Amino acid sequence: MIKYALFARLEAKPGKEGEVAAFLQAGLRMAQEETTTPIWFALRLGPGSFGVFDAFEDQQGVQNHLEGPIAKALMAKADELFSKPPSIERIDVLGLKNTGAT
Repeated sequence: MIKYALFARLEAKPGKEGEVAAFLQAGLRMAQEETTTPIWFALRLGPGSFGVFDAFEDQQGVQNHLEGPIAKALMAKADELFSKPPSIERIDVLGLKNTGAT
């Protein structure tokens, strides 16, 4: 059962919006390899605002993700792509509907 989630808000530097979108789309491949990350979304929230939402069954999954390749890639590109450091919020999941759609 999904109990925990993370939401990262990302603000692109002016002119870097396309690069941020491509970077997040490429992150899907890495997310698919993370066995303890069953839910992962890359989001465009506005013209220069982006986000990543991912969810986990347990705190170990959260920790694996925060120490994994996506987080490392995100931090390695942060100065180049983002106008400020990514904001990462920890979330407790109170309910989930999953229809099995992909």
